[in-house]
Amino acid sequence: MNSDPRHIRISDYNYSLPDERIAKFPVAQRDHSKLLVYRKGEVSQDVFYNLPNYLPKGALMVFNNTKVIQARMHFHKDTGALIEVFLLEPALPSDYELIFQTSKYCSWYCLVGNLKKWKDGTLHRTIDVKGQQIEVSCTRGPIHGTSHCIDFEWTGGVSFAEIIDAMGELPIPPYLNRETQESDKTTYQTVYSKIKGSVAAPTAGLHFTPEVLAAIDAHGIEREELTLHVGAGTFKPVKSEEIEGHEMHTEYFSVHRNTLRSIILHDGYAIAVGTTSVRTLESLYYMGIKIMRNTKITLEELHVSQWEPYQEHSDEVNGKVAHPIDALAAIIFWMDVNGLEVLNSSTQIIIAPGYNYHIVKMLVTNFHQPQSTLLLLVSAFVKGDWHKIYDYALENDFRFLSYGDSSLLIP
Repeated sequence: MNSDPRHIRISDYNYSLPDERIAKFPVAQRDHSKLLVYRKGEVSQDVFYNLPNYLPKGALMVFNNTKVIQARMHFHKDTGALIEVFLLEPALPSDYELIFQTSKYCSWYCLVGNLKKWKDGTLHRTIDVKGQQIEVSCTRGPIHGTSHCIDFEWTGGVSFAEIIDAMGELPIPPYLNRETQESDKTTYQTVYSKIKGSVAAPTAGLHFTPEVLAAIDAHGIEREELTLHVGAGTFKPVKSEEIEGHEMHTEYFSVHRNTLRSIILHDGYAIAVGTTSVRTLESLYYMGIKIMRNTKITLEELHVSQWEPYQEHSDEVNGKVAHPIDALAAIIFWMDVNGLEVLNSSTQIIIAPGYNYHIVKMLVTNFHQPQSTLLLLVSAFVKGDWHKIYDYALENDFRFLSYGDSSLLIP
């Protein structure tokens, strides 16, 4: 049973982060970043390319293979006013894969910059796609939460993926306080990124190189991938005094049947690369429990809501705490019944102190912002010992946030 964290005060998860400790750019060679190793309460440091030496042979490592899209688009009004349209998630079609293939029109939920200057009407822009002049227009639709539904139309029969590649800008994190540069197109993607959809990189993965991945394989560690598209909400600060007042963002993920089978073959446990992999893996556990309780459950009902893991008996089936193997096997059974090879679902899970991890046994992650939900997730993982880790990192010149150094956490 997880204890309810709603009354945690976010001010207890603050620390002083000087601006000069926020890495504005990555190190020249990805795998030459520093690695903090936290093992059962002891902290040491190494270089990232030595990561495989700390991992147990025969273990399973899970990576998030999402690819960051050029989500930031700019349009000028006839008056000259600059309007920024920031793609958040697909509206129509709502499927990521399909929306990038559309060739005439589509709709996205977007954040709009300089909104007060765009009261109504349609914005236009002409762009060059492989030597072809393409007319792109966007029209503002209804409000959707904190975003707007924006309709895009374009000529030329090219795909929406080609449109954003031609006119979009890679959205680097706001705290870098700089313009996106050409180099970010490479450095702000993981070397194994494949599936377009994120508006922020799963930054723990930025340290991996083909050489490190080969060394992981050589150590007899298996690798699996899942896809969770990182939303802009990942940067959303906790504004409420207690975390009960913070609404977690929903993120969409895909997991293949073979990945679930692979986790089962590793006793239901995995080493997670990044907090996005953590949120997916731990959400799967609760989805499995829902299926164990009701095999006729719909896909919509599988969504994991924010506080679900903290409800009484949330991890029990017939009075017993469910083992990860049984929860994952239930998902595979449900997928077989529904003729699915891939589970496409969503999660709003918040992982905070009081949460008991079920599938994730080790975590590779960067250093996160003060008073953030990601810091809460780390604290839950190391049973409140985050101060020791962050004090060490600050005292030993570690670089922080997206382009910063990395840590391996072994509780």
